[in-house]
Amino acid sequence: MFVLRNGFTCWTRQVSTSTSTSTSTSTSTSTSTRFTCGGYRPVAFRRLFGSSSLHDAAEATGSKSQSDDVEVMHSDSSIIPPMPGENSSRRWAGMKYEELPIVHIKASYNNTIIQVVFADGKAAALTSCGVEGFKNSKKSSVVAAQTTGLSAGTKASKRNITHVRVVFNGIGPGRFPALRGLVTSGLQVVSLTDATPLPHNGCRPRKVRRV
Repeated sequence: MFVLRNGFTCWTRQVSTSTSTSTSTSTSTSTSTRFTCGGYRPVAFRRLFGSSSLHDAAEATGSKSQSDDVEVMHSDSSIIPPMPGENSSRRWAGMKYEELPIVHIKASYNNTIIQVVFADGKAAALTSCGVEGFKNSKKSSVVAAQTTGLSAGTKASKRNITHVRVVFNGIGPGRFPALRGLVTSGLQVVSLTDATPLPHNGCRPRKVRRV
């Protein structure tokens, strides 16, 4: 078992395969190692860093030791951002992880609002689908969200912002199109966070509209 970091764990599983020869009835067994990954939110991990990077990291770790319980600590070279309050020597554009600007993406069913703020809370850029010229039902389209993300990234670049943290709020259709626009503008996304509030059986929803 290889503990990468932040709860992501790679397990090694020994798989035995048997092959028989034509001249003898004896079988020879070969053992191979397969890497499977699990832990906290593996889908988000693969979406961020790609399955090929995870496979390469697991292969490199497996070649160093054959033990099943080897804990690997990559304090400086890990691709995973540090946890809050964790001391790390990694820097992005000369800044710590806590000092990076934050991009808040509010994705509702009817609009997508993007605000870029510095670490101290001061606003750097603010835009939405309506500000970019989309009206009525077009504000909820994918094209409008991507255009808004591109505009927000361009405004942030003018404030000398290169690396950002992205925080999602809402489950509207403009979540990832807005992120695509930010990446297209040239911003380097360091981390993705979903801050969508979930009710614990709170207020009673509205009745279904009858047409």
